[in-house]
Amino acid sequence: MHILQPKHSKLKLEEANKLIEDLKISPSQLPKIRAEDSALPKDCKIGDIIKIERDTEEEISVYYRVVV
Repeated sequence: MHILQPKHSKLKLEEANKLIEDLKISPSQLPKIRAEDSALPKDCKIGDIIKIERDTEEEISVYYRVVV
């Protein structure tokens, strides 16, 4: 992982289900990230939901993507 690359982590099934339920969306409505992306953890597969944490000067911003 490069020092400037945001932290990418795979959500557990329970966490992913809770996120989908809280946002009242389907996984297909999340932004996409390709399975070949080098930033992904090694154990990711298509359909997994990834949490991306980006540090800003004031806070940590959290984004979610689904692996396609």
